[in-house]
Amino acid sequence: MYGFSFVNTLFFYYLWRLAKFYTMKKVLLLAAVTFTLWSCSASQPARVYGNKNISNNNSYSYNTNNENPSKSKNKKSSKEGPNAKAASILSDAEKYLGAPYRAGGMTYSGFDCSGFVNTVFAENDIKLTRRSADQAKEGVGINIENVKHGDLLFFATAGGKRVSHVGIVHTITDDGEIKFIHASTSKGVIISSLEEAYWDKAFLFARRVL
Repeated sequence: MYGFSFVNTLFFYYLWRLAKFYTMKKVLLLAAVTFTLWSCSASQPARVYGNKNISNNNSYSYNTNNENPSKSKNKKSSKEGPNAKAASILSDAEKYLGAPYRAGGMTYSGFDCSGFVNTVFAENDIKLTRRSADQAKEGVGINIENVKHGDLLFFATAGGKRVSHVGIVHTITDDGEIKFIHASTSKGVIISSLEEAYWDKAFLFARRVL
């Protein structure tokens, strides 16, 4: 009877240790996935608006003399065709349209926002850091009115001023509307407009790395 109780106790002790081990693995895995999504997220899909003049008073542009965003009247830019390097980057970016979103992804099987930017620029011999928050420190800051094709746009999709998303300026229309190509969490690689309410509110600043 004593031997049976001892074996029973030993069995439940090892069962408890095993359960504790796998629980810890799940916690660590969940923490890693959460960190990746937090550092590069964009939960809203692209939307099309009939009225292009919808920029609100919460617009921001990047102040090149200060690392903090500054107020701007609007997000309009003068139209100018892309140079050869920018055209090559955008051509490479377009071939990934429709690729799904995948946290930590850097291939056609799945991208996150900074992985998409990193891959496209690397294909054109431009080495960028991996995380969007680090990419936001590269190149030079520019006012949104002066952006050109191939420039990078940074967003705070979770609110505040912390960079959590990045896209590449793709199109500047005749009336100055700015569209960008990026990897969104909901639709994968798509082209969105900076005049869409969601992106207009989340926009922080622009930088040039070309």
